[in-house]
Amino acid sequence: MKALVLAGGSGTRLRPFSYSMPKQLIPIANTPVLEYVLRNILDLGVTEIGVIVGDRGPEIRQAIGDGSQFGAQLTYIPQEAPLGLAHTVAIARDFLGDDDFVMYLGDNMLPDGIAGIAEEFAAHRPAAHVVVYKVPDPRAFGVAELGPGGEVLRLVEKPQQPRSDLALMGVYFFTAAIHEAVQAIEPSARGELEITDAIQWLVSSGADVRAGQYEGYWKDTGNVEDVLECNRHILESLKPAVDGEVDDASELVGPVIVEEGARIVRSRIEGPAIIGAGTVVEDSHIGAHTSIGRGCAVTGSRLEYSIALDGASVTGVQGLRSSVIGRSASVGTSGQSTDHYRLVVGDHTRVEVAA
Repeated sequence: MKALVLAGGSGTRLRPFSYSMPKQLIPIANTPVLEYVLRNILDLGVTEIGVIVGDRGPEIRQAIGDGSQFGAQLTYIPQEAPLGLAHTVAIARDFLGDDDFVMYLGDNMLPDGIAGIAEEFAAHRPAAHVVVYKVPDPRAFGVAELGPGGEVLRLVEKPQQPRSDLALMGVYFFTAAIHEAVQAIEPSARGELEITDAIQWLVSSGADVRAGQYEGYWKDTGNVEDVLECNRHILESLKPAVDGEVDDASELVGPVIVEEGARIVRSRIEGPAIIGAGTVVEDSHIGAHTSIGRGCAVTGSRLEYSIALDGASVTGVQGLRSSVIGRSASVGTSGQSTDHYRLVVGDHTRVEVAA
């Protein structure tokens, strides 16, 4: 089996961050989303992975490399424009050959893994095996209508009146049968080759198409709120480790990671939280569910349920919550007074707030 990871999306819902970095590299607990994706695939024993990239391909390649650090063999496949999920299968045809493969959206967080679904596919080996998740409002998703045995009867993209609450969540297992389906369909009204149309073509042609319902944690890290919530969830399973320096005037409460080269000075850190390598936290209070990236500086500040990306600095700000601070961004005070802030600050930005 091979894998096809889709990492070419523009991430409009994650602006301003996606202006300066691929959305698949947004860090969750100081690890890029794409790295979690690759590790889930490697857990299946799959090492040959094609990565679909768009115009941010060089940044993804620089961050992830050739895959050798993970024990994978990565092949980068450029997509000149976002022409649909089925289009990615078409342009990856030479890489995929006639092998079975798993297709995985590169901004999906599934920390519980997909091994159970992979076993279902291997046991029955249908032409296609889609992964579905029960959602309260399926109108924003592709929706699967299933028969009593888990067979797919119909797929509908973003229905206004859904007949099912089972959403396609961006993980698919295919045999080589999908290639004929991709060649047979036409672009949709929005000008894209839809993977739902290709799978529906298989259903209509009498092929065996099945669905597996995912019961673990799933989050599409497509907007800031979901990124923060996913960060909270991942931090909940944190195992404490202190490899940096913590002075006698500081206090660590609960599970906290202090990475090598980080320094905690006269500060209180409440876990679950992670302090990245080379970061200095001084005269500050870091609350629960907070990730501070590498090479950051937090001085005289209080923040919780937040993410600071690499190189960010926060100085003299009390009460920062539910915030995301971009790479090398600087947040400081202006001398006025308030008791609560919420900020979403892109890379290389400087913001002053009331003191």
